[in-house]
Amino acid sequence: MTDAAGPSSLTDIPFDAIVSQSVAGIYVLQDERFVYANDTWAALAGYTVDEMLGDHLSRFVPPDFLGEVLRLYHLRLKADPPSIHFITHGLHKLGHELRIEVHGTRIMYRGRPAVMGVGVDVTERLRDEEELRRSRQQLQELSTYMHRKLEEQRLSFSRDVHDVLGGMLTSIKMDAARILRRADTAELQELTRGLMALTQEAIETVKGISEALRPSQLEHLELPEVIAAELNEFTRRFGVPHTLDAEAPILRLSPRRATTVYRIFNEAMTNVARHALAGQVAVALQIEGERFVMSLQDDGVGFDPAAQDRSALGLLSMTERAREIGAELTIRSAPGQGTRLLLSVPLL
Repeated sequence: MTDAAGPSSLTDIPFDAIVSQSVAGIYVLQDERFVYANDTWAALAGYTVDEMLGDHLSRFVPPDFLGEVLRLYHLRLKADPPSIHFITHGLHKLGHELRIEVHGTRIMYRGRPAVMGVGVDVTERLRDEEELRRSRQQLQELSTYMHRKLEEQRLSFSRDVHDVLGGMLTSIKMDAARILRRADTAELQELTRGLMALTQEAIETVKGISEALRPSQLEHLELPEVIAAELNEFTRRFGVPHTLDAEAPILRLSPRRATTVYRIFNEAMTNVARHALAGQVAVALQIEGERFVMSLQDDGVGFDPAAQDRSALGLLSMTERAREIGAELTIRSAPGQGTRLLLSVPLL
């Protein structure tokens, strides 16, 4: 049964009505002129269909892009290739430019070659993508600046803590030693010895803070030696054995890159200590062609990288640090299969 008020099948709907109501613009070009356009296509440029039909392409394309549009048009007429998907420049009736994503195909129209196309306005999409690209670039530049300033502040704080505060504590300890030599009661001697012990403990704490801010070894030792010392300390503190395979000599990293490699290594080892529950850690430092390569493998619980959210700031920080020195950082992991970090850094 059919509805008396409507068509009995889709074939009863006029084809022109379907095309006219399409959400995509549809057109036919012949002799560089529009011989067909649906309402959507004409409206993209601010015209009616009647205003567009019969007019040359030059009316609807910015002058500086007309040559390219005509070149692509004639390539399609020659079927070389017969179909092209590209983003073209359009000229709105009000004078502003558009970006239109077009898929054009060679057809025969009224017995002669023509080009039929389907197009959608992507001006806003491209503008949003460009704005997003600029925002990302600005964020990366800000991240690079912040890391550089943070490293400078760490160096400054490290020197102040070590030289100024450390020097003051050393002076206090020396004064306490002089007091001890002059102390004439057992009680005063005991108090002075306690003061000296507490001052020495403070001195050791200051040294630790200074080293954490900026390892002095980076200024005097090769990077493999610094990493070896850090691994030894890691094993002593957490009881997790390690292996280190380091080619000798490994040099030719700039101070900035060496510091960045150390920071990435330090962050990775912090993650191992906090999350991995590893039984062993293996580190390898090698030269491969013109690149320095560091790999770090643990046999811990692993994780699903795809499930990491934006709260995984440690991984994000390592990625950003690697990008800043032109390095490539890869982290592979899976639940129950441990984690492998691979860092490849250009040499000097």
